[in-house]
Amino acid sequence: MLFLFVLAFQKGRMGRQRKRVVTGDAPPYSRRDERPSALNRKEKKKKTDIGKLFINISIGLCIFSLIWFFYAVYMRSSLSKRVVTLHPSPRVLDANSTTAKVSSERFWGSYRPQVYFGMKTRSPRSVVTGMMWMRQFSNSDMNLRHTCEQGDRLQGYGWLMHDGSTFGVQEIRDNDFTLTTEFVKRVGGDHGGDWTWRITAKQHSSAPQPPVISLMFYAAADTQGSLQTHMEEKNRLASITGFSEELGNFKITFRKPVTGELSSTKYASYNYLQTLSPGLEKLTDIVKLSLNRRFVFSPPSGEKRHYIGVDTYKPPHHQNQQKAADPRKESDFVVHQVTVQTPFQVEVLFESGSFYNRPNQLVGSVMTQELERRKAEFNAKFEKIFGLESKGFSQTHIKFAKAALSNMLGGMGYFYGESVVQSVYNEYPLMYPGGALFTAVPSRSFFPRGFLWDEGFHQLLLSKWDPQLTREAIGHWFDLMNIEGWIPREQILGDEARSKVPAEFIVQRNENANPPTLFLALQELIEQLSSKSDEAATKPTLPFLRRLFPRLKTWFEWYNTTQTGPKPNSYRWRGRDKDTNLYLNPKTLTSGLDDYPRASHPSADERHVDLHCWMALSSGIMASIAQLLGEPHQDYKVLHDVLRDNNLLNDLHWSEQLRAFSDYGNHTQNISLQREKVYVPPGQPRHQFPVARLVRSVRRAPKLQYVNALGYVSLFPFLLQILQADSPKLEHVLRDMRDPTKLWTPFGLRSLSKTDPLYMERNTEHDPPYWRGPVWININYLAVRALYHYGNTEGPYQEKAADLYKELRTNIINNVYAQFVETGYIWEQYNDGTGRGQGSHPFTGWSSLTVLMMAEHY
Repeated sequence: MLFLFVLAFQKGRMGRQRKRVVTGDAPPYSRRDERPSALNRKEKKKKTDIGKLFINISIGLCIFSLIWFFYAVYMRSSLSKRVVTLHPSPRVLDANSTTAKVSSERFWGSYRPQVYFGMKTRSPRSVVTGMMWMRQFSNSDMNLRHTCEQGDRLQGYGWLMHDGSTFGVQEIRDNDFTLTTEFVKRVGGDHGGDWTWRITAKQHSSAPQPPVISLMFYAAADTQGSLQTHMEEKNRLASITGFSEELGNFKITFRKPVTGELSSTKYASYNYLQTLSPGLEKLTDIVKLSLNRRFVFSPPSGEKRHYIGVDTYKPPHHQNQQKAADPRKESDFVVHQVTVQTPFQVEVLFESGSFYNRPNQLVGSVMTQELERRKAEFNAKFEKIFGLESKGFSQTHIKFAKAALSNMLGGMGYFYGESVVQSVYNEYPLMYPGGALFTAVPSRSFFPRGFLWDEGFHQLLLSKWDPQLTREAIGHWFDLMNIEGWIPREQILGDEARSKVPAEFIVQRNENANPPTLFLALQELIEQLSSKSDEAATKPTLPFLRRLFPRLKTWFEWYNTTQTGPKPNSYRWRGRDKDTNLYLNPKTLTSGLDDYPRASHPSADERHVDLHCWMALSSGIMASIAQLLGEPHQDYKVLHDVLRDNNLLNDLHWSEQLRAFSDYGNHTQNISLQREKVYVPPGQPRHQFPVARLVRSVRRAPKLQYVNALGYVSLFPFLLQILQADSPKLEHVLRDMRDPTKLWTPFGLRSLSKTDPLYMERNTEHDPPYWRGPVWININYLAVRALYHYGNTEGPYQEKAADLYKELRTNIINNVYAQFVETGYIWEQYNDGTGRGQGSHPFTGWSSLTVLMMAEHY
């Protein structure tokens, strides 16, 4: 506006001057004394020059302001798009790498870890199959089981055997019966081949009478593909035929239940449902809303009883409530229900239309023979890799270890969808480009999705079993990277995954990191490449690393630039909770250690010792990979040498007061949660006023100092083997670890010292202690691994480390095994006082690293 005003003023002024010259009638100056003096002329000229200068400056400022404005708009627009702009380098995995033609053996799989039993293909819009069940004539009105829920209170469930590709055996122990779910695959044709399910139901010995169970097998299209039903005997669904782009033509056959493999057909009642579903997360609700009690179960030798069966689905209608219609395309959904009394066995057969030369159907004795062959191969491979029999473990211990590995393999999921992300340049969250993720999950019930820092630990175990699986999982994670080098740390892909996540955790922010544990898995692949270079399983690793390297460089640089600390070569986690009023100690979810005590008042002055050690480890592995590939590696090597320098580590993080490594920041220990005071005027009813909350009370102002919280974070220079074997600091670390008043328990190392003021303290009124005392297996694995290293490295503390190694390894194995036997589950964490499992379950993510400790594979 100023620019336009100046132009108009100048134009008008010039116009007036021209008018005087062209049309003026006054006579020209004729007398010398009438002319202005030289001094006046100079003054006028000076004023004119100043005016011109002012005008020119104004014009220049206006032009500069406009240029800057448009540049700022352009930059903000450009920066706001970066968070959803994918990395430009070629993808690590080819776009067709998971198709039936390229990877037929892994095309179909149990890639739906969030349901008790189900299968899908590794394709974005796969036809999905699954099973629900319910106990008939029970005391509870509704006990439909489908998605893995801790609230179902099953006595136990999980895979006993699973090889990650061709077969699996799972046991599900409900209240008074056990379901054994088995599947086996047969590759053939152009679309992934055939598979068969076998479900065997047996009553528990404590059951007063054989329970009657309804199994509900279903198939559902996901926006593409079609399903047709084929009936026989009135209401028995004999088979489904269908077509989809990835599967071609296919047929699913529902065989009748029998008592055993060679037995005759058992009496059963049948129901079916054929309808449409707007999304896979709606399947359970659709079935529940279709149930009806009008059906009669009438066995030849027994009383007639009404049972619950699927009938017509009627979408819920809410009176007085205007609800927007679901905009998604509806897809075919078909359910086959068979109601039968235990014991029984039933099979479901999937046959691909392009498998023309199948030798026979994969059912009955043929399936039994195939299963037994796969089981024998699994057992032989397990012993060859882990050698637990040769180490003297009992058969029950070995069965537990096989279950731990199998549950991680059976917990592999294939997800497709869009993350919800945001950067500081976006006013509102954006949808990340759609992508696929093949990953293990921490917990089928509570965390059935991908977590970045968990996955590095998962792949430490899986890389021992199947390096190709690890390469594919890592490749999928890196193909989700954006142009900045950021990978969203929690992958909530698709409506089905999003339906299980609280709203406050859905948006992923691009300044937030997670421990780069994928470097641990890459380190394992490199070691395999050097020690087993001739084996077929490891040969693809080198070309894989070559394709990965451009993205790996960007990922490392993202950490090394966005997570730097206030001092040179120091580091700080971004993303700490900013609400210091409600949190006893604001959480650092990005570190993976959530509520572990950090500086009480988050600030840019913090230095985090665990992140320093992760960067020291990562830079060393980057140097190794670069050198292996013939890429420039010297910069990584220099940084690695700097970060692992024990003198620097001591200067930045050694607390003489604590005699341990520590974070540094704006901190006070004089804090507590207090019930806030709510003033209620006399005579006023109390319920009309806010409920008094627990809020933080700071009794002494914070100052810059070491945080002095002894626990897992203090151990990181030891855990990641940054400490030199002859460092005097190692003696302090080993002493604190073995002290029962601090970190030592008979069940593993506790996460926070019993002497710490925040030991087992709640973080908020509704936030119980998480990393403030309980025993976590992933960190204990790192501790056992480090003790093994120092126990085999010459130094003054070698013998002490070796003794601690034996003791700690034995304690962890014994307790995790004992809890599995007692409760039927591997747990998220273990009570540091009793050893009892607690938290989410089953937690067969990093808690399954117990297998590596048993095998002594580090």
